Amino acid sequence: MSIYVGNLSYDATKSDVEEVFAEYGTIKSTHLPTDRETGRPRGFAFVEMSSDAEETAAIEALDGAEWMGRVLKVNKAKPRERR
Repeated sequence: MSIYVGNLSYDATKSDVEEVFAEYGTIKSTHLPTDRETGRPRGFAFVEMSSDAEETAAIEALDGAEWMGRVLKVNKAKPRERR
């Protein structure tokens, strides 16, 4: 299961996000979607940790936390809905 990280600063990089989440365990993958036309970050990310316990710890610690001047929204990622 992945973690959704919303309301990210547009200046946040993959390594910035990984640095924060590394405090809660081993990161398996990190993805910061970008706008297809501009190539700029879209303000959210998906992080996958190596265990459910690590994901839960990160969600509990970071949901509502202020980071880079913004209040993060962190929760379990929902599967993408078909269009």
